[in-house]
Amino acid sequence: MRLAMKKAEAIGGMMARRKSFKQMIQAQVRKHLWKMDVHPSAWIAETALIDRTWPKGIHIAADVMIGEEVVVLTHDLTRGIYLDTYVGPRSQVGARAIILPGITVGADCVIQPGALVNRDVPDGHVAEGNPAVSRPR
Repeated sequence: MRLAMKKAEAIGGMMARRKSFKQMIQAQVRKHLWKMDVHPSAWIAETALIDRTWPKGIHIAADVMIGEEVVVLTHDLTRGIYLDTYVGPRSQVGARAIILPGITVGADCVIQPGALVNRDVPDGHVAEGNPAVSRPR
């Protein structure tokens, strides 16, 4: 009986609380320190690179999932432009995808892993490839 209680306490214990706390802190840092417009319910992987050169240009809506090593940009240094980049509600961005400055990813979209998004993605579309080609879901 005592062994069963120890196992139950360990499941979802300290590690889960640490991860949850870390995600909460990261959300607050993005919102207050970097002034990014990231909805609290959005999930962003720790290894994702969200542009800090012009952080006010980042707009990530509710229930968005951004995967490992995704790059979301708001600037192009060679041309000296700074543009707003939007990711719509309930969208998913796969690992190592790149979203270029000024792009709008609509609601309920899926960006496949490794895609280079250089054009707007309409609501309910899937974008894949390099450069990304979108098609209805």
